[in-house]
Amino acid sequence: MSHRVRNEEGQAAPLYITAVVGLLFLALLYFVFGKADVRRNEAQTAADAAALAAAMDSRNGLKIGFLDKILDPDGLKDLIRGDVPGKTRGCNEAYRFAERNGAQTGSVVCDPLYDGRWGFTIELKSGQTVGDSALPGTENRRATASATAIVEPLCRFKPNEDAEIPEEPGDDDEPGEEEEKPSPGTIQCDGKDWIIDPANLDLLPDMADLFRVRLAED
Repeated sequence: MSHRVRNEEGQAAPLYITAVVGLLFLALLYFVFGKADVRRNEAQTAADAAALAAAMDSRNGLKIGFLDKILDPDGLKDLIRGDVPGKTRGCNEAYRFAERNGAQTGSVVCDPLYDGRWGFTIELKSGQTVGDSALPGTENRRATASATAIVEPLCRFKPNEDAEIPEEPGDDDEPGEEEEKPSPGTIQCDGKDWIIDPANLDLLPDMADLFRVRLAED
């Protein structure tokens, strides 16, 4: 009887050792994949931040053009709907924000969109590798990520149909007198209207009121 018990114990020992080794290997795999997941999250955070930074910089760059065109109904209409040149500028901010958020230096690719949308796509690699692990070949692996941010117009311009082009000053006009300029129209946004007052051009919507910046799903 005792011989049978010792025999069974002898047979169980290798099975127990195999099970323990298997569990340890699974724990190492979990640790490796956990580190890889951390690197992926870091890379995605950097890509999202870079894409948003590029889109915001491109949007905010319209501020000067907005002020220049505020009394030009045709130019203002184009600007508010986003039909303006210079929308591809913004990648310098993308590079800066990507590296600030841990992207590998020199790995950031920034491309303006040419599919009809106003925005940027960012691709990059994580700044840190997965590191040493039980899996050979993973120590130098870097996570990759991509993100796309777009700028969406939120408003429209309604011209003042009663506005007339002011006449050039004549000889009979007294010097020093200036005719009050009519409003060129109204900027209509969701739930809010801005009547453009040529005498108070500081009372205008901000770029964030005119355009929304968000991450796109593709």
